[in-house]
Amino acid sequence: MKKWLSLLLTVAMAVSLLTACGGGGGADAPKVAGADGSSLPAYHTLKVGEDYTDLTAELRIISHRTDLINDGTFAKYAEQFNALYPNIKLNFEGITNYADDMTARISSDDWGDICMVPTTIALPDLGGYFLGLCQVSDIAADYNFASNRAFDGIVYGIPSTGNAQGIVYNSKVLKAAGYSYEDGTLPKTPDAFMQMLKDIKAKTDAIPLYTNFAAGWTMGAWDAYLGGCATADPDWMNITMPQTHDVFADKGDGTGAYAVYKILYDAVKEGLVEPSVTASDWEGCKPMINNGEIGTMVLGSWAVIQMQEAGPNAADIGYMPFPITQPDGKQYASAGADYCFGVNKNCSDDNAIAAMLFIKWFTESSNFAYDQGGVPVLKSQAYPETLKAFDGIALIEDTPAPTELATLQPDVNRESELSLNADNTHVQRVVEAAVNGKETYDDIIAEWNERWNAAVDEYAPK
Repeated sequence: MKKWLSLLLTVAMAVSLLTACGGGGGADAPKVAGADGSSLPAYHTLKVGEDYTDLTAELRIISHRTDLINDGTFAKYAEQFNALYPNIKLNFEGITNYADDMTARISSDDWGDICMVPTTIALPDLGGYFLGLCQVSDIAADYNFASNRAFDGIVYGIPSTGNAQGIVYNSKVLKAAGYSYEDGTLPKTPDAFMQMLKDIKAKTDAIPLYTNFAAGWTMGAWDAYLGGCATADPDWMNITMPQTHDVFADKGDGTGAYAVYKILYDAVKEGLVEPSVTASDWEGCKPMINNGEIGTMVLGSWAVIQMQEAGPNAADIGYMPFPITQPDGKQYASAGADYCFGVNKNCSDDNAIAAMLFIKWFTESSNFAYDQGGVPVLKSQAYPETLKAFDGIALIEDTPAPTELATLQPDVNRESELSLNADNTHVQRVVEAAVNGKETYDDIIAEWNERWNAAVDEYAPK
């Protein structure tokens, strides 16, 4: 059923490209700011605070960060931007079930002016919905993650911030169990991490690892470690993995995809997680870890600030690299863009310019990355204090697939029905198996490999 729904949605979006995009330009006719004949300036040429200061426009901005809309944070950013551009009005709209709802809405040309580009839209299709802002080469020297939402050298999305992938922890809980960043005792391998969880259970009253199983979407965080963390290979996710058999097999050295999900399976099976995973509570876990009732949670670095702000013990919240060490004796960490800002290709010229000005100001001057504990988009800016445990650890960004392989990873991922980094049911299956004992971890891995291998055989270049 899920496969058919995905197919129907894909067909519907493809049809809508021909009918809803201002007369049917479609993905084969991208609109690129600053290109020959364009009336729009390219994104990278804009000087915020100097250019178009008398521009009048009203923008509708759609975001997944409902929390920052509801608590007035985005309104404060709008006030700062309006000090430079008083005649550009910003209207924010939040969507809770963002990926699904925005994917459906994006097929209409009147959804708004700016949105966070849904990762469900394949890279070759970006030009059918979004304005090309500049060439990747125009910003790659200055921006981290410049090619995250780009295709054929054209940038369609500007990162709002970046995320490093690791583990949120309460330092007081870990210290009581005998571990700390200051002493250099944070675990660096799956076995060492499992031992730490056991020590937390034995020496404290805290839940060693909180899964957040019931929230669903939080389980998808485990997929984020399959690239740089597990392999140290920037080409793995988008180029090598979709052409390789048995990608989930046990490598025997504590690395690779097998080692990632095995940590989750073993932690659940050995009772090192919340008493009832089906009763876990996403909002409730935030004050729990702040107050020392939880030891660790597997989430991106974006979660650190939320956990710090959930109680009086912000200083106790830390962030550590995922515990996998490569054969070279080094740890690596996956890093990548959070959602990227995209501009509706059907905007009026004034709104498109206003949108680019806001995005450029937000990316370079709002301090958003630091406010959220993320990796700054500008390469010239230092990492925030929350990532101090990552000093000396190389951050690995996934290499975008070349144009001729642009659809390979999405095709293999979809055909295998695993939906890595897009769905969470395969990760939830690992937890359920550990709870009910109806299948072993190796049973799951064998099936995943079978499905992945079949998809590779169908789509990978011969």
